[in-house]
Amino acid sequence: MALALETIGLEKRFGGIVATSDFNFKLEAGARHALIGPNGAGKTTFINLLTGVLPPTAGKVLLEGADITNLRPDQRVRRGLARTFQINQLFEQMTPLETITLAVSERLEQGGSWWRPAGAKSGMAEEIAAIAERFHLTDVLDELTINLPYGRQRLLEIAVAFAAKPRVLLLDEPAAGVPESERHDILAAVAALPREVTVLLIEHDMDLVFSFAEKITVMVNGTFLTEGTVDEVSHDPRVRAVYLGEGDHD
Repeated sequence: MALALETIGLEKRFGGIVATSDFNFKLEAGARHALIGPNGAGKTTFINLLTGVLPPTAGKVLLEGADITNLRPDQRVRRGLARTFQINQLFEQMTPLETITLAVSERLEQGGSWWRPAGAKSGMAEEIAAIAERFHLTDVLDELTINLPYGRQRLLEIAVAFAAKPRVLLLDEPAAGVPESERHDILAAVAALPREVTVLLIEHDMDLVFSFAEKITVMVNGTFLTEGTVDEVSHDPRVRAVYLGEGDHD
């Protein structure tokens, strides 16, 4: 199986604190993979290393076999690697329509004229409408983002990442802070992502993890603990001892 993403000996130190240590990870193309671990395991640091938010102290990050270790975050996005964040990174005073239009325009390198009517650009209106429908945003396209229910805001952030047409999508706790009544839409949207998009889910909601992932990697204290199927990981006594049933908000 071809690899969509790989890390080799990835390490991050903050002074004397080792956040990630010699982390070797492989994400297969088309995978539905979850990364879990207890509070402070280093998962978000790992995602920041993958996406270029943080530079590694040592090691490499490979995207479809190409070394992207020294690329800026925006360069990685253009190479096909996109992400969401634990806390929404949205423009509160823009509408979902404006936000998605801006995301599509940036991908097409037309960001300077994103505000022009989407219909003026060939195919853009159709693409924007399709993205809005996929993420259950059609009925709120003209509402200010700040006024949307939090679950819709999370869906909008995933929609923005999806608008970049990534081949690898990293979802950093997409259900974090979402009321139980709204989580179904998050789960449905994530489950319906097309297979040509490889997905790595970082999540503490184990119901979401177990319903989505085909393979799970467990991280503890910045290092690899184990990896396997949902059944293998859920019945591993080491995993149950360090993670299952605990909160996770690193």
